[in-house]
Amino acid sequence: MRRMGAALLLSAALALPPLASGAQQAPAAAPFLQAVAAALAEDAALGDFYRARGYRTLWTGAEDAARRAALLSALDGAAAHGLPVARYDSAALRAAYAAALTEGDRGRLEVRMSRAFLDYASDVATGVLDPEKADAGIHREVTRLDPLRLLAQVEKGDPVALLRALPPRAPEYARLMKEKLQLESRIASGGWGLPVAAAALGPGDTGPAVVALRDRLVAMGYLRRSSTAVYDAALQAAVQRFQIDHGLQADGRADEATLAEVNVAPEDRVKSIVVAMERLRWMHDTVRGARHIWVNQPDFTAKIVDHGKVTFQTRAVIGKNVPDQRSPEFSDEMDHLVINPSWGVPRSIIVKEYLPLLQRNPNAVSHLQVIDRNGRVVPRGAVNFAAYSARSFPFGLRQPPSDGNALGKVKFMFPNPYNIYLHDTPAKELFDHEVRAYSHGCIRLADPFDFAYALLAAQSDDPKGLFQSHLDSDRETVVKFQEKLPVHLVYFTAWPTAKGEMTYRRDIYGRDGRIFDALTEAGVALRGVQG
Repeated sequence: MRRMGAALLLSAALALPPLASGAQQAPAAAPFLQAVAAALAEDAALGDFYRARGYRTLWTGAEDAARRAALLSALDGAAAHGLPVARYDSAALRAAYAAALTEGDRGRLEVRMSRAFLDYASDVATGVLDPEKADAGIHREVTRLDPLRLLAQVEKGDPVALLRALPPRAPEYARLMKEKLQLESRIASGGWGLPVAAAALGPGDTGPAVVALRDRLVAMGYLRRSSTAVYDAALQAAVQRFQIDHGLQADGRADEATLAEVNVAPEDRVKSIVVAMERLRWMHDTVRGARHIWVNQPDFTAKIVDHGKVTFQTRAVIGKNVPDQRSPEFSDEMDHLVINPSWGVPRSIIVKEYLPLLQRNPNAVSHLQVIDRNGRVVPRGAVNFAAYSARSFPFGLRQPPSDGNALGKVKFMFPNPYNIYLHDTPAKELFDHEVRAYSHGCIRLADPFDFAYALLAAQSDDPKGLFQSHLDSDRETVVKFQEKLPVHLVYFTAWPTAKGEMTYRRDIYGRDGRIFDALTEAGVALRGVQG
């Protein structure tokens, strides 16, 4: 009974702390102040915050109850965001609060809660990882939140509203979270069933593999439950819908590629969603623009989006899945297009591919001009290619405007450090392929003229006529846009449609896998999902 009474007295003392929360109250108790100061010895920013406010409590005082409850409630939902829950474990903070016996205990808990708040706020708003450390092909400059400003906001403002406003406001983020929770519920109830053990299936086929395919599509929501073992018209339509949602040739036949996607485990889809949510957090301060260009690399498409609606879409070819040729991820602004462009061969291609050919045969790649540093054409006979190494070769190579130009008839420019742009191509046959990773990094468009018309329509009553007049001149012509257009080269293997339906794509560069591994190392642990 004595122990219980002592515990109650201590709890009462904690509920009515001697720490100052206003000018009228007494200064902080020495044990509390000492504990806070010691805990903040190596945290200059947080130390400055507490010193500036006379070590008043932010979380652990009686007057902090609403703020404390708001934080713990937000931390309770951290797993839904795919965050490293152990970094700011709400259950551990509650247990520490209940177990605190002294002012020193409470001082240490005060600091823990401030750190949990700042860690959570940073993670949920701007991401757990540094993008470029996760993958060198991701170039996103993430603006991290100011911790002192966050602390001031949570002290003076509405803590519930502040915490709710931290995650990305992009509508896709909430849809991804909803899908994550639904998949985790499905996993808990047994997943999608057994994989389909077949090389390929099609209309008219029967047997256990057809039943397995039917059951799996039923579990995924593509088909109503039935008892037939025949690959009938209903199953064919369901397969076709599945193929559309997964970027496959939508012929309704379950070929090898389709069955590979059907057999992807729901746990792996959750991983794709968690990575997509992290990517959106990296883009928290990226302005998409009311009108913008959206190139989703695993989807092999380039889209013009106006006020959230796709108004133009074309197939795209992206970089090969080899080092130095994968298309990077970044955002920039398109400011002009070039009609009848010449192709200035990138230095990497010159020294790795063309210089060895020219050293063996000076007349090789005859469609390219040799140019000096001033852009003047140099006769090949005046150059001893064998005298130079990849490092010392002083010339450039350029392909003049022509029907066979590597850039085709038009390129779309958003000057950037990576020398990446969108362009036409004479290699039209590549757009018939399902997986279109063939370029050196730039984005090739299947319908570049129509893409140009759509862009020029914003500043011309006759965009097609304007474009065609420059095209017919056969001269290289720059057409500037009256307004710059945001361009986003992104990489989402999980992405919701405007109607909220989920679509998935293959991780062609392995970037999602690397990001998820890094998230796992950072402490992200998903329910029912093994790393």
